[in-house]
Amino acid sequence: MTIKIIDGLSEVADHYALFLVDQWGVLHNGESPHDGAIEALRALRAMGKTIIILSNSGKRLSITMPRMEAMGFGRDCFDHCVTSGEEVWQALHTRDEPFYSALGPRCYLFSWDGDTRIIDGLELTATSDIDEADFILNTGTVSGTINLDEYEPILRRAVERGLPMICANPDFVSVAPDGSLAICPGATARRYEELGGKVDYRGKPHAPVYKKSLSHAPEARPVLAIGDSLYHDIGGANGAGIDSLFVAGGIHGADLDLEANPHLDPARLSALYEKEGQTPTYAMAKFHW
Repeated sequence: MTIKIIDGLSEVADHYALFLVDQWGVLHNGESPHDGAIEALRALRAMGKTIIILSNSGKRLSITMPRMEAMGFGRDCFDHCVTSGEEVWQALHTRDEPFYSALGPRCYLFSWDGDTRIIDGLELTATSDIDEADFILNTGTVSGTINLDEYEPILRRAVERGLPMICANPDFVSVAPDGSLAICPGATARRYEELGGKVDYRGKPHAPVYKKSLSHAPEARPVLAIGDSLYHDIGGANGAGIDSLFVAGGIHGADLDLEANPHLDPARLSALYEKEGQTPTYAMAKFHW
């Protein structure tokens, strides 16, 4: 199957009413916007399109929104924002699902460099002793983590104790501001499952986050999902039955050697799709109009 390679979003924008747009790797690198990203969102809004930022960030909206605005992505750029971190917080707050209602009050927290804000306002206590924990709340990794060796003893002990894990960011890796790939909580959660642990995921590619996102604009159809992860963004869109646009210059940029050759090679794309087991509707090198 031949996937259409496009040079800019303007080539397909007319065909869709709602756009689900990933943030990290598509819109920005965590510190600054990618060239043309802000302009592309504003161009969609000028056409009357609905834009929902759909992010696997383990952070709440109260943290995500100001960070995006500081990078230039103000409310003139999108209509709604959904993060997996917010979805986790809400689930822990309401405890109206069987998995969450069964959890105890003590969590062992995996976070980005000791950030504990995900439990603010919740009736939870973070413990540094895995033998005292009722579950693992997995929202981040320590910056500079090269592999998961330092997590292995904790994960193995948690499996022995039968502790459930909540993964608030299903991404395996993300592109750091310097262009390197940083290990994300999804990698830790995947290892936990390999060891026999049970994990509840909130975010892409899992169905609930698409249901939540689409509920913000029930009349806006058809839908195009845009992202740089074949497994999470494209796989999630395929599972939800919606079209997708693969931004190849994100986490898969090195696989496609885009730094040396910014033009997409259909043969290399096809090989990558086959390797990852997911095929998008369209592909483009960078997110721009």
